[in-house]
Amino acid sequence: MSTAAPRTQRGERTRAALVAGARRVFEREGYLGTKITDITREAGVATGSFYTYFADKEEVFAAVMDDVRHEMLHPTVEAAEDPVAAIEVANRAYLEAVRRNARLVALMEQVGAIDERFRAWRQETGRVFVERNTAAIRSLQRQGLADPRLDPELAARALSAMVSRMAYLTFVSGEVGASLEDVLAAVTRLWANALRLSPAA
Repeated sequence: MSTAAPRTQRGERTRAALVAGARRVFEREGYLGTKITDITREAGVATGSFYTYFADKEEVFAAVMDDVRHEMLHPTVEAAEDPVAAIEVANRAYLEAVRRNARLVALMEQVGAIDERFRAWRQETGRVFVERNTAAIRSLQRQGLADPRLDPELAARALSAMVSRMAYLTFVSGEVGASLEDVLAAVTRLWANALRLSPAA
C-alpha cells in the first residue's frame, strides 16, 4: 500500500509525476536495474518526496501496473450489438493494450516469477477477464446463439488464455511475426467458431 494518499492538487501532481517517471525508467532499465534515484530524477522530484507517497520500489511498480491493469480491464470501446462484432471489439482493445504496454507486461512476468504479490496481481487480473467472458458466454447461450453444450467457465478460460498468449507471443516476446489486424482476425474467428455462434449472429 502507498505510504500516503495525496491531499492536495500539488500532491496529486507530484505522485502522478513519480508514477509516470517510474514507468519510463522501468521500461528503459528493467525492474532490477531501476533505482529510486533514477525515478525521482526522471520525474523531476526530490528524492525525499518519493517516500511521502511510496515506501519502496515495489510500491511504485505496483502503482504503475495498476494503471496498466485499469487500461486493460476498462478500455474505452464502442458497444456492438452483433456478438461477433462485440468479440472483435473486446479482442482489439486487449491486443492494443498489450502492444502499448509490452515492456511492462514482460516485466510483470519476470517480477511475478519471484514475488508472490505480483504473481497474485497477475492471477487476479486474469480472473476478472475469465469472469467477464464467462458471463458473456452464458448470455449468448441463453439467447440461443452459442453452443449450449459448452461449459461457459471452461470455455472462457480456454479462449481468454488463447488471446492472452497470442498477445504475449506477438507483442512481448516477438515470436509471432504477424500484424495486430491478422492476430485480431484469427482470435476473433476462433472465438466465434469455438462458441458455434449461429448464422444469425
